Amino acid sequence: MALFKSALGKLKKGLARTRETLGGGLRSLLTGKRLDEQLLKDLERRLIESDVGVAGARELVESVRTDYKAGNIETGDQVLDHLKRQLKSWWPEQDRSLTFATSGPTVILVTGINGVGKTTSIAKLCKALRDEGRTVLLGACDTFRAGAVRQLEIWGERLGIDVVKGQQGGDPASVAFDACDAAVARQVDVLILDTAGRLHTQQGLMGQLEKIRRVIDKRIPGGPHEVLLVLDATSGQNALRQAEEFKASAGVSGIVLAKLDGTARGGIVVAIRSATDIPVKFVGVGETPDDLEPFDPEAFVEAMLAE
Repeated sequence: MALFKSALGKLKKGLARTRETLGGGLRSLLTGKRLDEQLLKDLERRLIESDVGVAGARELVESVRTDYKAGNIETGDQVLDHLKRQLKSWWPEQDRSLTFATSGPTVILVTGINGVGKTTSIAKLCKALRDEGRTVLLGACDTFRAGAVRQLEIWGERLGIDVVKGQQGGDPASVAFDACDAAVARQVDVLILDTAGRLHTQQGLMGQLEKIRRVIDKRIPGGPHEVLLVLDATSGQNALRQAEEFKASAGVSGIVLAKLDGTARGGIVVAIRSATDIPVKFVGVGETPDDLEPFDPEAFVEAMLAE
């Protein structure tokens, strides 16, 4: 079940800088030129510079080279259409929507390092769920930073959503347990838990995240039903390392790629696909609570490479 529909116009607006850099750069490189080995090397370099990633760039260029040698592609203009088709084929049909519990509250655990746009992404997700008529409760499990709790409370006040919190410096897992208790008692549809903006290299904090998961499952069997990792699109290749680390320790089930509207690095979604099998489920394309879009590969590729 899709959370909400993707809007191509909003994606195009949000990916304007990426389209200018990646799409515009490729058109400048390829338009009106005969295809040869030098142009293929230039294409690979341009793709890597656009944060598509080394593996993704090489795979794309090799697919162009294969068709070139087979006589199916002769000009740079034909390469653009080939790249679109190839990119769209990279994401097979799969359920990229949220997983909801069959009974009782659905628990969504949201994680990511400081500064990636985690709290704002939570607010956007809350807005989308509320628009679908679902009741939502928030749990402030980042007990290490008072500012993080207050920021979540501010969004809760704006959206009319209650926030369960604990004492500053307290046990995050205890807050998670209390939030689960409240969600069950109030019979809410969805409980979203914000976790500490932990650095992915801090193994102690990763252990805390694992503890939170165990506590959730003890109070609400089967939870968390989703573990969403928020990545900052502006961080480029650093996002890949975060995805790999969090997947190993947190059982990440989906990625929210935030801040796409503020970067020319939208090609990172291709690099993520090449480096990990974690599905990108949502993309942030603006600063308002309405600016969260479900990741639709066809619409995303069109918006990224459109003229």
